[in-house]
Amino acid sequence: MKRFSLPDLGEGLTESELVSWRVAVGDHVELNQVIAEVETAKALVELPAPTAGVVTRLHVEPGTTVLVGEALVDFAPDGQTAPPPSVPEADRAEVDLPSGAADREPVLVGYGPRTASGERPRRRARSVDDDTPAPAHTVPVHTAPVPERSRPRATPPVRRLARDLGVDLGTLVGTGVGGRIAREEVERAATGPSGQLPERARGAGAAPAGTPATPATAADGSVRRPITGVRRRTAEAMVNSAFTAPHVTAFLTVDVTPTMSLLDALARSPRTGDHRVNILTVLAKAVCIAVRRTPAVNASWDEAAGEIVEYGHVGLGIAAATPRGLLVPNIARAEELSLFELADALADLVRTAREGRTAPAELRGGTITISNVGVFGVDAGTPILNPGEAAIIALGAVRRQPWEFEGQVALRHVVTLSLSFDHRLIDGEQGSRFLVDLGTMLSDPAMVLTMV
Repeated sequence: MKRFSLPDLGEGLTESELVSWRVAVGDHVELNQVIAEVETAKALVELPAPTAGVVTRLHVEPGTTVLVGEALVDFAPDGQTAPPPSVPEADRAEVDLPSGAADREPVLVGYGPRTASGERPRRRARSVDDDTPAPAHTVPVHTAPVPERSRPRATPPVRRLARDLGVDLGTLVGTGVGGRIAREEVERAATGPSGQLPERARGAGAAPAGTPATPATAADGSVRRPITGVRRRTAEAMVNSAFTAPHVTAFLTVDVTPTMSLLDALARSPRTGDHRVNILTVLAKAVCIAVRRTPAVNASWDEAAGEIVEYGHVGLGIAAATPRGLLVPNIARAEELSLFELADALADLVRTAREGRTAPAELRGGTITISNVGVFGVDAGTPILNPGEAAIIALGAVRRQPWEFEGQVALRHVVTLSLSFDHRLIDGEQGSRFLVDLGTMLSDPAMVLTMV
């Protein structure tokens, strides 16, 4: 039998939540066919089948948080039709694969190898009501004590119930088989002095397996939502950034009428074709050019090494609002792309992020970020740095407003640029020069010729 476990998805992520299965027991799959979707703290990732064969067992249900190395699915390779013998569930609290029984586990391309370890992966106990046959190579272990786990032992419905009731499973001691936490123990922990569950929690956890947890609504109309996935990761990153890097924000309002005229001309030009060039595209190109003149903005602070690292290439991050929260995918080596290539890369990046298909590899390697708050009608802001980066630019809304032009007041297209930077790496003079360079190129695109 071939067992596929959750691979290392990179970025130091140790767990993922199984969102959905694309296959069922008995289905035949081909090599690299997508079999499941998992959600990390950064992205929704499709898992490909590591082999061709028949699905014989799904180890976890949708909504379950799975640790790296834990079993996900078993396959019978093509040509093997006999189902594996079953092992009594009571004997399955812990199983080890015999030496040589398991093939080398492949990892997803681009996600990095699994963390080296002197032990073979061990899987957690399954639910007592799960009568799905165990794989042929498993052996019962009767005498070994159940070791401590890095997370409490509970079935997916109980975990969902605890999440809805606001109960920390880590504070409970399970009395079930192998120390498993039961539903009654979660409800007991959530019971108030009145002996009844909180109003917001009654009926929680009753959703069928695989149904996403829904917000709990209290009698006063307030809503509680679990802090998971991208939202939790974003919160942790922003708090870490805000209290680690001393932020400074500078603002510059400029007349971008010439840039808007350029965009109109490009839209009419046959050379533009299907490329969608807009103000964000022009700013992205301007950032890549201005970085050459002020390399300090394309850097990071390495506390451990006691060094400031100035990068040789631009990993241009674009903050994207998605249904799952804020993501910042990156365009690698953005300085090497033409204006049209940048336009295509930006369109693909944002579309992929909103569809939840951003790969983990696209969420790392960023060196500087742009946040387009103007699409929400906002003029300016004080953006928080993406952790590990020295600068972030907020692009405000382009507005038609009275402006001094050639000694007279005229209606012009005006925009505000906001630059937040890490004052450990960037002095006020450097930050100001970089911001002025951006404003100069947007107010007069021809000035690019003087900067390259």
